[in-house]
Amino acid sequence: MIGLLAAVAAAVVLSLSIGAQTLSPSEIWHALADSDPASPATAIVHELRLPRTVLGVLAGLALGAAGALMQGHTRNPLADPGLLGISAGASFCVVIGIQLGVGALTGYIWFAFAGALLASLAVFAVAAGGRGGPTPVTLALAGLAMSALLSSFTQSMLLTNDASLNVFRFWVVGSISGRDTSVSAQVAPFIAIGLVLAMINAPALNALGLGEDVARALGQRILPARIVGVTAIVLLAGAATAACGPIIFLGLIVPHVARTLTGPDHRWLIPASALTGAVLLLVADTIGRVVLRPAELQTGIVLASVGAPFFIALVRRRAGTVKL
Repeated sequence: MIGLLAAVAAAVVLSLSIGAQTLSPSEIWHALADSDPASPATAIVHELRLPRTVLGVLAGLALGAAGALMQGHTRNPLADPGLLGISAGASFCVVIGIQLGVGALTGYIWFAFAGALLASLAVFAVAAGGRGGPTPVTLALAGLAMSALLSSFTQSMLLTNDASLNVFRFWVVGSISGRDTSVSAQVAPFIAIGLVLAMINAPALNALGLGEDVARALGQRILPARIVGVTAIVLLAGAATAACGPIIFLGLIVPHVARTLTGPDHRWLIPASALTGAVLLLVADTIGRVVLRPAELQTGIVLASVGAPFFIALVRRRAGTVKL
């Protein structure tokens, strides 16, 4: 954990240093400490890089922890936070907001968060209506069905409105650039509550990993544990998606990386996944500023280029294990 905290600090320094104009650590320190309004470094740090770095840390913490929770509750190593319909619900409501005339990113946040919340509640309600309640299988199936349904609605609305498509495509690619401090301030309370619930849910996840029958025999209350876990996932992934757009693969990759460091104990896996997510998101954002300098490549595209090969390798490894 100390090593991961150091890695987060290093990623923050890189994020503040690298861009169209590279700043030295001393320039960053003076910009943060002195805040001389006449200094170009102060303007770059305070107006451009510090807000996106803060948001990158918050979103990385949220998506990393949400990914560990999602894989723990579904007992599926290929699951990510979007499996509950969070990304699809947020996208659908963002399109509605655009068509209602909402033109600012701070307005999209509340539409996106509301969509993520409603979609997740619908998924949980459908999964809970089956025999045995919200099991990992019913949650996954209900999430896939809800995502497909909402995605079809979103595409049909975009095809009939070119103006909405032009605005939506900049949000849906996933990025932390162009966000000011008000965006981080709006989502920070939800992420903080979600992280607290995630840590509360960690011991229950250890019991659920042994199977529901064993967990019940050990005295674990299954339904309250599922509710706390799903609530944490919705708060974490919903807030991050609302602020940054759908950043794919981060919630899938991070728990596997963290698991190699901590093992399967969720009391360590969840905080390690959160810190690893912050490091990976900031590093991906920094790489995106360098590869097309002075232009930028969105964070979601950078993570997709890394996440797709990782996902293929993970599927092949799991398939080989099952075959043996």
